[in-house]
Amino acid sequence: MSTALVVGSGPNGLAAAICLAAKGVQTTVLEAADEIGGGTRSTEAIVPGLLHDQCSAIHPMAVGSPFLNRFGLQRYGLSWRWPEIDCVHPLDAGNAGVLYRSVEQTAAGLGRDGSRWRLAFGYSSARFDALSDDIMGPLLRVPHHPLMLARFGVPTLLPGSTFARVFRTEEGRALFGGVAAHAFRPLHYPMTSAIGMGLIAAGHRHGWAVAEGGSRSIADAMVTLLNDLGGMVETGVRVQNTSQLPPADVTMFDLAPGAVAGILGDRLPRRISAAFTRFRRGPGAFKVDFAVEGGVPWTNPDARRAGTVHVVGSYDELAAAERDVHAGRMPERPFVLVGQQYLADPQRSVGNTHPVWSYAHVPNGYTGDATAAIIAQIERFAPGFSDRIVGRAVRTTTQMATFNANYAGGDIMTGSKDIRQLTFGPRITLSPYTIGIPGMYICSAATPPGPGAHGMCGANAAQLALDYLARA
Repeated sequence: MSTALVVGSGPNGLAAAICLAAKGVQTTVLEAADEIGGGTRSTEAIVPGLLHDQCSAIHPMAVGSPFLNRFGLQRYGLSWRWPEIDCVHPLDAGNAGVLYRSVEQTAAGLGRDGSRWRLAFGYSSARFDALSDDIMGPLLRVPHHPLMLARFGVPTLLPGSTFARVFRTEEGRALFGGVAAHAFRPLHYPMTSAIGMGLIAAGHRHGWAVAEGGSRSIADAMVTLLNDLGGMVETGVRVQNTSQLPPADVTMFDLAPGAVAGILGDRLPRRISAAFTRFRRGPGAFKVDFAVEGGVPWTNPDARRAGTVHVVGSYDELAAAERDVHAGRMPERPFVLVGQQYLADPQRSVGNTHPVWSYAHVPNGYTGDATAAIIAQIERFAPGFSDRIVGRAVRTTTQMATFNANYAGGDIMTGSKDIRQLTFGPRITLSPYTIGIPGMYICSAATPPGPGAHGMCGANAAQLALDYLARA
């Protein structure tokens, strides 16, 4: 029987392990932390019974994931839940851009931008499952649906700032810009439309869902399936050099490129080692979880029903904040993402006390305390918020890296999503999962299609490993 070793139990590592074990490969996952899941962990950090996602929280790309759907994780306890409204971007006048799962409902709320929103996202969202065949893998390959991909893909080459000008209303520009800013990139850079367009199209097709019982339910379901397939996970095992790697026919690394280079040392070909060492990091996330009595008192009523709220103000203010962060400057008013997962999954609350998830975009390695800035931004659109806080848990950029070593400097994207790294992954190659050593592969979110709980980086890399085993 062939054997496989997977280092890291994030969703991509577990996906790789499942794909291998499903083909009869004896598979072991080694996890440095004491619990599985990487970014898909959830804890009761503030009040017993009050459940907070520790990083990954909202899952528009995971619900329709070809990997997750292929293995039917619902049979292993994974259930999705949806809020009434996917996302709201409030503005200072009390109005807001409102993103519903329905393209038509979203367009209807955008007034004179409605027809433009339909034109921008109607086609791609209706065909998103077919598009997934092409966009959930390496970009530089022969597409399954070339004409469809071209129609979707050409606008993604634009800077987010250019695409935002398609919309004539403040609400339309802000709504698109806030989703595009999930890329942690200045919006005037080329290809910063890509992640925004992908998230919006995926959301219109599948919704911005949460996992019932917390994001940890995703990892728990994957491990249950892996165990059924004969695989196993060992926690508390930190791999730092090749001497700690048990013999295996294939080895998968759900790690950042720099960590792979550190483990393999001289075994890694020099050109690949250099590329992995030079791998560029993105800005950081400064995370604050709140226990809030009665929920957040948003001025805009739609925000009170939304799973995600983008807190920053106008498109221009958002763009300026992202420029500052990229330049290493902490903005006075940062872009803050707020998650209200309990609206879709009420079991996360304790009575009238609710878990509110948030993080701000900050410079990589930011050493200051962004807590006051986050509270001030939320208070700006929800007067009285601070009076409702009954507890909080802070995770700085340094603590983020301790929580998950892939998040160096608070970089939860596992690398800057600039043109080169978004297109190729850790190095310029047509095979982004190979690392120049036969039987060894990288499968983290540093590789295409990038961050998320979809597991596709691991699934794609595992297919290469299976092809290698078939030839061996």
